[in-house]
Amino acid sequence: MGQVRTTFILILFFSASFSGCLSNEPTGEKIDLLVNYELNNGTVVESYSNGELTFTSEVTLDFDFSQTTADSKLVTYGLDKMDGSSPTTVNANSATSVSVEFSNHGIYNLTAYAIDENGEQKNLTIPVRIELRIEWVETNTNNPQTLVFDPTPSNGGQHALMIEVNSTVENPSLINDISGGGQSVEFTWNIADEQDDICQSRSGQVEDGEAEFWNTIHFNTYGIHELRINYDEGQDSISINQSVSIIYES
Repeated sequence: MGQVRTTFILILFFSASFSGCLSNEPTGEKIDLLVNYELNNGTVVESYSNGELTFTSEVTLDFDFSQTTADSKLVTYGLDKMDGSSPTTVNANSATSVSVEFSNHGIYNLTAYAIDENGEQKNLTIPVRIELRIEWVETNTNNPQTLVFDPTPSNGGQHALMIEVNSTVENPSLINDISGGGQSVEFTWNIADEQDDICQSRSGQVEDGEAEFWNTIHFNTYGIHELRINYDEGQDSISINQSVSIIYES
């Protein structure tokens, strides 16, 4: 009877030992995640010349994990834009800075994280604001092209606060015009929504060698919009220099 009891106790001892070794429970080891950064906002810039996209300047933001500490060895630092794209990661053994690029406007809840050698992970949410500015230039035209812009954020997040339009229409001087100078041009600025409803409109007339300006703010930030300049009357060619900015609440 004593031998049976001893065998039973040994079975319980070994069962308890092996169950502890196979446990998937967290180790309880601590990660102090500290991320430093100079900027958490920026502006994507798209440049167009005579209707053609010529240049895009994306936003790159840098985040410093060097002051992050842990009980165990850290193996990974990462940033996830939470927009369906793959996270950006670095090996914590060789780098402490993580850079992430943004090509689309919107408010992002960026997730910064650190992972140790045991698979423990600590997360931190960093709000990021990315705005968009479209720069548009047309030269010597009497049939201005339409500037199309979409204020809807592609990440499905918070909508923009407003749209700012700054537009200049110039009637360049005809220096070599033997008729004695150029003529005035009449035109109309229009902002239209995707139902083709005119949201804002302003008429202008620009004399030879002069320029007209329109600066306005538009608060409908849902759906595709168009900025149009209609050439109403005249013979001279005009040049256009304008920008559309999609602005978020800071």
